[in-house]
Amino acid sequence: MAKEIIGYVKLQIKGGAANPSPPIGPALGSKGINIMEFCKQFNGRTQNKAGKVLPVIITVYKDKSFSFVVKTPPVAVQLLEASKAKKGSAEPNKKSAGSVTWDQVRAIAEEKMPDLNCFTIESGMRLVAGTARSMGIKVSGDSPFAK
Repeated sequence: MAKEIIGYVKLQIKGGAANPSPPIGPALGSKGINIMEFCKQFNGRTQNKAGKVLPVIITVYKDKSFSFVVKTPPVAVQLLEASKAKKGSAEPNKKSAGSVTWDQVRAIAEEKMPDLNCFTIESGMRLVAGTARSMGIKVSGDSPFAK
């Protein structure tokens, strides 16, 4: 028989850097989860992605046990990394925050594909390009899509 789920906790934590301080401690403590056990397991699973922001979805069960799924880094974080920008533009339609190429957009879409709600790499590239546009990051080069 399956365990009864009492809730979910969604967090964004840097890989290999989980510790019991806020925001992790209070979020997990309110659900009755052993915070140190989560930190040890998360840091063990994400050692190879140290320093990258990773979304994690923690499933909390009635007996206070838990399981968690680590997702791929957010598209916005990957775009900032690829464009070497500190942050997105405050006025994306007027000021540019940086630029990326279509090859970089394809690489980000391929890495993020398991977490995206699209079926083809082209639609994933359009999604990533739209995020870049809303952040004020220009996508340079010729578009691989027919207009």
